Amino acid sequence: MTKEFNGVINLDVRDSVPDWTPYELPKAPDGAPNVLVVLYDDTGMACWSPYGGRVNMPTAQRLADNGLTYTQWHTTALCSPTRSCFLTGRDHTTNRIASIMETTNGYPGNAGRIPDECASIGHILQDNGYSTYWLGKDHDVPEEDISAGGNKSRWPLQMGFDRFYGFLGGETNNWYPDLCEDNHFIEQPYTPEEGYHLSKDLADQAITMLRDQQASNPSKPWYMWFCPGANHAPHHSPKEYADKYKGMFDDGYDAYRQWVLDRMIEKGVLPEGTELTPFNPIAEEQQNPIDWVKPWDECSDDEKKLFSRMAEVFAGFSEYTDAQVGRVIDYLEETGQLENTIVFYCADNGASGEGTASGSVNENKYFNNYPDDLAENLTMLDKLGTADTYNHYPTGWAAAFSTPFQMFKRYAQYAGGTCDPMIISWPKGIKAKGELRHQYHHVTDIVPTILDLAGLEMPEVYRGVEQIPLPGVSMKYTFDAADAPTQKKRQYYTIGGTRGIWQDGWKAAATHAPLNNKGHFDQDKWELYHVDEDRSESKNVADQHPEKVKELIDAWFEEANDKNGLPLDDRTVMEMLTVERPQAEPPRGRYIYYPGSGAVPEGVAVNVRGRSYKIIADVDLSEGAEGVIFAHGSRFGGHALFIQDGKLHYVYNFLGIPPEQTFVSDKLTPGPHALGMEFTREKAGPHKESVGTTKLYVDDQVVAEGPMRAQIGKFTLCGDGLCVGFDSADSVSRTYKAPFTFTGGKILGVGVDVSDESYLDLETEALAAMSRD
Repeated sequence: MTKEFNGVINLDVRDSVPDWTPYELPKAPDGAPNVLVVLYDDTGMACWSPYGGRVNMPTAQRLADNGLTYTQWHTTALCSPTRSCFLTGRDHTTNRIASIMETTNGYPGNAGRIPDECASIGHILQDNGYSTYWLGKDHDVPEEDISAGGNKSRWPLQMGFDRFYGFLGGETNNWYPDLCEDNHFIEQPYTPEEGYHLSKDLADQAITMLRDQQASNPSKPWYMWFCPGANHAPHHSPKEYADKYKGMFDDGYDAYRQWVLDRMIEKGVLPEGTELTPFNPIAEEQQNPIDWVKPWDECSDDEKKLFSRMAEVFAGFSEYTDAQVGRVIDYLEETGQLENTIVFYCADNGASGEGTASGSVNENKYFNNYPDDLAENLTMLDKLGTADTYNHYPTGWAAAFSTPFQMFKRYAQYAGGTCDPMIISWPKGIKAKGELRHQYHHVTDIVPTILDLAGLEMPEVYRGVEQIPLPGVSMKYTFDAADAPTQKKRQYYTIGGTRGIWQDGWKAAATHAPLNNKGHFDQDKWELYHVDEDRSESKNVADQHPEKVKELIDAWFEEANDKNGLPLDDRTVMEMLTVERPQAEPPRGRYIYYPGSGAVPEGVAVNVRGRSYKIIADVDLSEGAEGVIFAHGSRFGGHALFIQDGKLHYVYNFLGIPPEQTFVSDKLTPGPHALGMEFTREKAGPHKESVGTTKLYVDDQVVAEGPMRAQIGKFTLCGDGLCVGFDSADSVSRTYKAPFTFTGGKILGVGVDVSDESYLDLETEALAAMSRD
């Protein structure tokens, strides 16, 4: 509400009295702390050294030594949902983000667009005198909005952040990221050969933003959300960091679980008597086969060598990123800001099982329902962590890094998916140093904590919209009271068809595995754990307390009905990724692209997956013409039409599996040409991939022809968009190096057609359309 003007207004300003009060911006309360939230991806509690793990994290340890380490802090078990809770303080299904943004399904709890009834922490702090910054991963922007012309209402700047530098999707290549700055897409500032890595770049940008703020407005407190690509796949590590861990995981993930449990008990993270849970605890009829953990002693020598190196690379990736965060902490200390900065150092869900039991050199196979091949993976052993791989460790390490709990990421009913690291440091405000805190808390408690420490409240009405109350509690009461009883009373969980609920120290868990496509939720069995007495959730006491089971099941449905938790959706990743979703642009059979524009993100580009398609380029070639005409994807999956050595090439790189499928013409002549290709899908392969025939055209003549297989899933989960006249940073084909910009002539336009019309009928029509435009 606008404040009343209390000055004096007369005809002449010299006879009037000003009053600036109604027009001044609000200021933060005196002494309000800075806030730095460092949010890693896909990291189980048994991973990092402060909790007893083998992954050395000096910065995390430094903060733990000067603050508090929480042992019962929980997330939603998946990235987009957890991040939405960090953003608004409400439960993920209240935020309409029950799953990742690429698998929204059109129901109130999973429509993918945060409602206006859930104001963000960015908006509240920004409106109360804070500077606000967001670095790194977002993954709460609807997929159809990730484009240059897309709706930006859920982009970071529109969600209350002064600055943004990072990536909008669920993951990115750490050597060749898909970067966005503020409200526009940008190219990375330098190359891996010049020392580039995303974690380093994000730290550089964070320090620059803070330095600029201190130069102009040093009295303002700030909020920074720092979200590195780590530890999500691809696990990209500088070699010197990965090599620090040589041999450290050779004992295998079975042995690691017992080793780390002993360390966690010794540190006090877990109580004496905590028992290990088994691998593969879910009954066969409810398991998801892709999440199977192969016992270490059943692995071949080659598998053990591969899996050990995958863990080494992951560890190097995590420590390298910790070192970059350390640079930000060093800057804060050097400039005197660390004393009144509260730092939350944490992760968004349990360790990831998306590498399946075999591990992967290209995680995109997981999203295409395509199995990995051990022989292929072994050929990349020495390249793990480099730009040549998109690597992910096997499920065994996911279970090990989530010790002592059952399962891992996506399993919201078990602590293996939800119990994650959380270290809080605030030199000015927390007297206790190097202590543990065992109170039960959840990600929905972070926004209430920040508002409490800043002396602010979530308004009942924001910008004219009545707000949904915050369900969480402030964690401030734990700061200087180690034995204070937990103030939280209830927390419900659901992800991918899984269900769980914690209430007053008891936990009920439905045994349904996520994304197993088995339905029949009414037949799910419910387990019961007395978490206050059984921290690892190893003793199912449902038979002993049937009344407690019923009480908690009723409580789950109460929460789900209140917070849009239904319907449950356990469809496969492939099914959910390929759900038809509304687009800002109406669907059409033909898409025409022109040179001079940036890469078009996959979520809004023409979709050639699982169907026949044609590409037709209208060009005028000069002598010596070369370069990319059309490209979409990367070395880990994609296709490209380009001229090299005077010949037209079409390459389809199927999930990065060699050899590349290549079709080549004879030498091209200078002058105007229609250059293109046609893929005719004839059947589905053994893994549902498209199988058919490709023809390469120069004008109206077929110049090459042969069999081809094509992906039905995405080229990447996000990024590596469609390009005309160049290829984005990571080349589709290994026969050229991006950007391989087209030179020696002119591209008038490129048409991509997914209708049923024949190539030759389309050629004249498409070229006419390009010339008209």
